[in-house]
Formats: sequence, C-alpha cells, structure tokens
Amino acid sequence: MAVTRERWETRYVVATIASDTTSVIVSVVVGYLLGLGTHVPWIGEVTPGVGVLAGLLVLLFLYLCRAWDPRVLGQGSDEFGRLLRAVLSAAVALGLIGLAGQALAARPWVFGLIPLAGVLAAVGRLLLRARIRRLRSRGRCALPVLAVGNLESVTDLIDRIRRDEQRGWVVVGACVPTGVGQDGADSVAGVPVLGDLDAVAEVAHEGQHRIVAVCPAPGWSPTRLHQLAWSIEDLAAELVVDPGLMDVSGPRLHVDPVDGLPLLRLTRPTFTGVAWIAKHVVDRFGAVLLLFLTAPVLLAVAVAVKLDGGPVLFRQTRVGRHGREFTMFKFRSMVIDAERRLGELNDGNDGAGPLFKMRKDPRVTRVGTVLRRYSLDELPQLFNVVNGTMSLVGPRPPLPVEAATYGRAAQRRLLVRPGLTGLWQISGRSDLTWEQSVRLDLRYVENWNLALDALILWKTFGAVVSSRGAY
Repeated sequence: MAVTRERWETRYVVATIASDTTSVIVSVVVGYLLGLGTHVPWIGEVTPGVGVLAGLLVLLFLYLCRAWDPRVLGQGSDEFGRLLRAVLSAAVALGLIGLAGQALAARPWVFGLIPLAGVLAAVGRLLLRARIRRLRSRGRCALPVLAVGNLESVTDLIDRIRRDEQRGWVVVGACVPTGVGQDGADSVAGVPVLGDLDAVAEVAHEGQHRIVAVCPAPGWSPTRLHQLAWSIEDLAAELVVDPGLMDVSGPRLHVDPVDGLPLLRLTRPTFTGVAWIAKHVVDRFGAVLLLFLTAPVLLAVAVAVKLDGGPVLFRQTRVGRHGREFTMFKFRSMVIDAERRLGELNDGNDGAGPLFKMRKDPRVTRVGTVLRRYSLDELPQLFNVVNGTMSLVGPRPPLPVEAATYGRAAQRRLLVRPGLTGLWQISGRSDLTWEQSVRLDLRYVENWNLALDALILWKTFGAVVSSRGAY
C-alpha cells in the first residue's frame, strides 16, 4: 500500500515542482531575450526549439533523478545533490544532441542557461526550506515517530531527532523491552512508553504514527522485524531501521543481496577524484573572491584592533590534515598576554573535553567581544584557505594539545583539511559538548560531498548573523 502523505507534504512537493518549473521557464525566456532564438553571428542560425528542448530535458532529469522525492525535500544535502545531478545530466544530454547534429546552437544553453536554471531552482528550494523551517520551529509540519528498541538506543534516537529539528520528525511514543522507562517510569526522555516490543504492531495500528523507527534491542531478530514490516504494510506508517552504523549515510551505503539476504556494504570515504579536486578549486577561488568582497571590512577591523592596542593579527599553531601543524591567522580579540593568563582561569572553564571556553572571558577586549560575536575575528583564515592549509568547509582546526588527547574516533577528523566553517559552526559552536563536536566533525568526514559543503556555507551566514554559541 502506498504511503498516504500529509497535506503539508503534498503541498511542499507541489511547491517545489512549481518552483523548479518556474526556474526553467525563466531561464528559457532569458535565453530568448538574449537573442539565442535568432541569428547570432558567432553562434550560427539558432532554432527556437533548442531552448524548449533544454527546458524539457531539465524537467525530465529532475524527475529521473528523483529530485522531487518527498523523503529528501526540505532537509539534508541529498536534495541538492539530486538537483545537481539532474542539471548536469540535462546539460550533457543536450550537448550530446548538439554534437550529433553538429549544431552550435546548443552551446549557450549547455554552458549558460541550463546552469542558470539550476541556480534559480536551488535558490527557490532554499526559500521553501526557510519557510518550512519557520513552521517547524512552531511545532508544525512534523511527522509523528514511534521509537522501538532498548532504553539506551531509544533515548539516543530521541536526542538525535530533537537536535535535528529540520528533519521534521517528533517522537511521540516509544516501545521498549520492559514496557516501562528507567526505574519503572512511564516515559523515556519525556516521551511516553506505550508498550513493550510485542506491542509495537498493535500501537502502530492505532494510526497515530507516520514513522516506526526500530533501533537495536536484545531479542529483536530479523524474523520479528519481518513480521512487523508485514503487519504495518496496510498502514500509512513507514518503517525505518537503524543499521547500527553511526553517522554513515548517503553514497557510502550500498545493499548487496546474498541469496536473498540484504547486506549493507560500507565503502571507504573518498578523498580523491574529480569532486575532491573541485573542492580545492572552489576553496581557492572562493577564498580569493571573499577576500576581495570583504576587503573594506578587513581594513576596518584591522584599524579597530590596532587602535585597541597591540598587534592586529594573532598567530596560533593548529593541527591540519594528517596531523601536520600550520600557523592559523585571526584578528586579535584578546589581550596580548592572554595565553600566559590561561592557567589563572581554569576554574571558570565552560568548555568540554580538552577545549577551553569561557562565556565571560576577562581576556577578551572590547573590540574582541564584537568580533567574536559575529565571527569577524576568523576572516583572516581566508589566507589559510588560499595557501592550502585550510578549507572553506571542514572540521574545527584543533590545537596541538587537543590533538594529542584524540582517541581513534577523533583522529579521523584529521583525514581532511580543517575548515573556516563546518557542521560545528552551524550547530551551536561553543554551546556544543565535546562529544557533540566530535560527532559532527566525524559526520562531515564520513559523508563529505560538494552538496553538503554548499549547504553548510549557506547556513553559515544565518549562524553568524544569529551569533548563537559565539563567545
């Protein structure tokens, strides 16, 4: 039985399709307004049908790449990954058609108007996301979830869903082995316990849950999972299963059936290839462009810091990719002898793990308070991006004393270049615990792709303006 969508889900899909179609139409119209439907001396005789064909190809590949799948709309980077694949596929298809027909008419559409349609579609989807984000912040447009598993795994799932507000899920019930919470309580992490593991199908049949999320639990065998899947096939609920692979998703997970048994195959994270080269090219050009655009701000901040006394730049040794140390640049936001006075403030440490953070650090200057609030002190790190020691997006660059305490999990953060921004930047910064910071960095390392980088860069602007977690 097909899953019955909520009214808001259907409206969101329709709005996305309308936005994408409008973007394509605008691009086609722009092409004709630029004279690409008439004779252009350096292009040749152009037929009006090329623009229409280009638009139809984009819409066709949006459908074939499942860019309108409700399960990816409004959250994560997969939505933009599919949009990118659709646009590139349409451009390649039109280019091949033009090559086969020896028509120069396709060139401006392949290299200009189809990419324009993709950019406009991405902007439209971001605006739709902003809209649904506001609704979800008010408790609307969320799917009710029934969490199934042992107390530990259910609690972890509840915490994760609450942190990932943009997923659009809310846990409204739980089923655990004993049918009760810790110490006989009737709830788990504030979520009511509705029964034990034998009652899952019965609870699901009450029709109040759209997602049945199954986590690890003792005695929960494949046979029981099959029976649960069969028992809710006629419901509007979808079954999702935690495979036990923490923070690994997307293209690294594959299903390999062996004699009918589906096995999850986990491929290695890739830090080579065309996409990796593209990341470095975007880093360099992006950093140079940002330095050019922010030059007046850089100059104004430099003057303000200098008038506050002391050197303008603060240089600090950080650990980069594969454990190589480098010098990181920042605008000075503390007094000159800040590092010498660090030992006097250990009792007031608000940080977690090896990090030192203090909400009202007396070493921060008046100018530094403003710089830190809006992350302006980090702008000189663009020079680190230009010289290749940092990336625009990546894990937080650690101090050598921090890296020395890293366990095996945290060491994986050093597989990529540290970033000017990252998942930690858009998820709370200094408000995060050490464990949360490590988990976010590992999630980035394990699931890196260009679409995720683009999404993080976009969200960074909102994080900087709100200044949440900055001190």
